[in-house]
Amino acid sequence: MMPKIMIILGSKSDIAIAEKSMDILEKLEIPYSLKIASAHRTPNLVREIVQQGTDAGIEVFIGIAGLAAHLPGSIAAYTPRPVIGVPVDVKTGGIDALESIVQMPYPSPIATVGIDRGDNAAILAAQFIGIADDEVRQKVIELRKEYAEKVKNSNEEIVQKIERKFLQNDFLRIKNLEITDIEPYEDVNSNCKNKDAEVSIIVGRQTDVVTAKKIEVILDRLKITHDTKVVCPIRSTKKFTNYVKSMDNAKIFIGVSSNSSQVTGGIVGLTDRPVIGVPCTNENGDDYMLTTVSMPPGVPVATVGINNGKNAAVLAGEILSINDNNITELLGKLKDKKINL
Repeated sequence: MMPKIMIILGSKSDIAIAEKSMDILEKLEIPYSLKIASAHRTPNLVREIVQQGTDAGIEVFIGIAGLAAHLPGSIAAYTPRPVIGVPVDVKTGGIDALESIVQMPYPSPIATVGIDRGDNAAILAAQFIGIADDEVRQKVIELRKEYAEKVKNSNEEIVQKIERKFLQNDFLRIKNLEITDIEPYEDVNSNCKNKDAEVSIIVGRQTDVVTAKKIEVILDRLKITHDTKVVCPIRSTKKFTNYVKSMDNAKIFIGVSSNSSQVTGGIVGLTDRPVIGVPCTNENGDDYMLTTVSMPPGVPVATVGINNGKNAAVLAGEILSINDNNITELLGKLKDKKINL
């Protein structure tokens, strides 16, 4: 079997994180390759395995590294394919590796997941592949259902066994609770301008539209159709939910937010498609990059650098380029600075 995913470790000490990725890929039955190569100690080896892997048909790369964590960026330098970065907790809680991986310069995005989240990296890679492979997509959907069932079952396994004087365990018992969907608008498609767009951009606040505009410009140049909506999942829950549902033809969602990470968190709960997160700086100078990237198992967000809407668009292009040679060609010109995007 030809591998579709290549996992590269910066050091043998990162193998425990790689095993999280491998466990998921084995469960999803996706063939993969595993290599160890250092961006600093064996740069030529990194170059060769990435270039030859790309030529041989590798669709997604996963780079796992701690400390300076330059490996994912080094991988991105040699391939037009999407690169997922997994920061490893070696020192400082892994924050050093996270900052190094996520804050990549344009046009070299890394789809960064949470610290030590090798499992989410594998799920994200499967979501990328599942855009054009319905069998893989269905396996991801079933895996996500398993994660959801674990949460529900924990009520019986843990909560119901707790005995306290005033704890009323039979009140709204989860196993008997009927869960309904939010009632849709009469015409759900009236909530969007282009329901057939390949990329849906959701902006949490009007002040973040400037970042969304940067995404739109790059997507236009890459000839990728898109739709943009300003809606907050907290202030307008029904409208937010209906918009995501109305974009059921979208292949990728991009969430842009400068307050909390509720936009991306809301999206991943409503779709099995890959979600790219763009954390922005708010009027107080604060950003929510950590709460965007640090997602629980099963619901990864491919996080890019703070305010870096252009990299979000390039990442979307890399994901779609897996099955579109025209986008691959445009990305090659972009990275060689033969076209000005």
